[in-house]
Amino acid sequence: MANSGRQRVFTISALIIIALVAIGAAFPGQFGNIANSALGVIGRYFGWFYLFSVFGFVLFLFALAFSKYGKIRLGPQDSTPTYSFFSWVSMLLAAGFGVGLVFYGMAEPMTHYLHPPYDDVAPETAASARYAIQYSFFNWGIHQWAAFSIVGLIIAYFQFRKGQAGLVSSVLSSVTAKRPKARKLAPALDIFAVVATVMGVATSIGLAVLQINGGLSAVFGVEESALWKFIIMGAMFVCYMISTWSGLDKGIKRLSNLNLTLCFILMFYVLFTGPTLAILETITLGIGDYLQNFVVMSLRTTPFSGETWANEWTIFYWAWVIAWSPFVGTFVARVSRGRTIKEYVFGVLIVPPLLACLWIGIFGGAAINLEMSGDVGLAAATDENITVALFQMFELMPFTEVLSIVALLLIFIFLVTSADSATYIVAQMTDGGSINPPLYKRVAWGVLIAAICLTLIIAGGLKGLQSAAVLSALPFTFIIYGMIFVLIKELRADRRAMLTALYRRHGETPVGADAFEAELIAEEDRYRRAPDVVNRRINPRGNR
Repeated sequence: MANSGRQRVFTISALIIIALVAIGAAFPGQFGNIANSALGVIGRYFGWFYLFSVFGFVLFLFALAFSKYGKIRLGPQDSTPTYSFFSWVSMLLAAGFGVGLVFYGMAEPMTHYLHPPYDDVAPETAASARYAIQYSFFNWGIHQWAAFSIVGLIIAYFQFRKGQAGLVSSVLSSVTAKRPKARKLAPALDIFAVVATVMGVATSIGLAVLQINGGLSAVFGVEESALWKFIIMGAMFVCYMISTWSGLDKGIKRLSNLNLTLCFILMFYVLFTGPTLAILETITLGIGDYLQNFVVMSLRTTPFSGETWANEWTIFYWAWVIAWSPFVGTFVARVSRGRTIKEYVFGVLIVPPLLACLWIGIFGGAAINLEMSGDVGLAAATDENITVALFQMFELMPFTEVLSIVALLLIFIFLVTSADSATYIVAQMTDGGSINPPLYKRVAWGVLIAAICLTLIIAGGLKGLQSAAVLSALPFTFIIYGMIFVLIKELRADRRAMLTALYRRHGETPVGADAFEAELIAEEDRYRRAPDVVNRRINPRGNR
């Protein structure tokens, strides 16, 4: 993309976001009502479409991992992963759902225990407790990462193997290039992705600021006021600007590693000081129920009973992750260079969801078991104020204040890494997909996101903007379908190029297609021994 095109995407995106924020701040009630009504209509009429789409993404990713394309690398075939496995997973969690998991890991199972997902079971019973863990695992499990994974995989393939810009429009360029009128849509696709990303990130950060204020109020008795929200937002802004200045390898990587370490410390502390046996049994039962009912939960709707739980929880979650997929997917792509498609799929689609299930099983399992053993007030606390529920549970454990401080630190660092990764990716999106966008754009988006958060916190327009961001999920779902179509086409061409190189080396056709596949596998196994020579032989066009 030419420099003028990059600046156009940057300028138009910023102007659209400023306009939306101004409307949300000036008319928070009306803006929120309109956005929520539109979201409700989409959820009602297209909920089935979201369920089918996300389930289809899961099936497609696993099929791709186990196919003959699974050994293709996201980069030159002789490349190696840029980051260690621990750092890679840490950064995935930081960008994906870290802060939400800390807050809702205990509160969501307790909410489902009080208000079961469906009318099959009575509330506050052993059956509703089992349902609570099962559906919490489902909502935070494999499906939630499917949209992130598929967008990240496609962008990484085209960016690092094909040498194209890391943009949605670049992936679809092979389709739009043949249609002059469609070619004009490329900047619009990038602007659309930027606006959805900034709106989603801004509202999530803003809501988390409110939650940190609630935690500080519960632990230290500070006032829940505009002043404290301003202080929290200001402290976070300074930290993520310092991290942004440090760059991806120093800033986000180090903070993400620290956060994952704190996560493990907190998880194991609660596991061994809480009802340990009950927690372990809860995790085991929850995973069994999750796997046994995987397909049923994936496609469960209520056309006969009229229940709204799926719309309010699962379908909203799926719409939210699809809306966020340009941001999280682009970030996941950026840190996944050098991994094979199979490594990528299992790393992104299994490891973060598994950690999420462990977190929910430990915190949610502990809370439900404590509540069922003797009404300790956690259910009432969750129902009254979900933001302080976790800290109420800590009051039942040794070293309450230390646990609360660690949890607040965890949330704060997750916020910083989320904001830092968001400014990096949005800057990349508005700089033609550059791997290293200029510092001034990262700083500009960091300032703009902080200003949006603060404005909407004071005006009370966060929820409306959040709903508006989720509305972008419907059109982006169709864009993802287009990206999948292009990926399949390119993977076939990539494989064909490798097989053609083998034909030429033989000088004649070997007996049977299996002979080609066998030799191609042998060539792939020889990469590590002579990567440069082999790469020139089976990838003669030098695709990067």
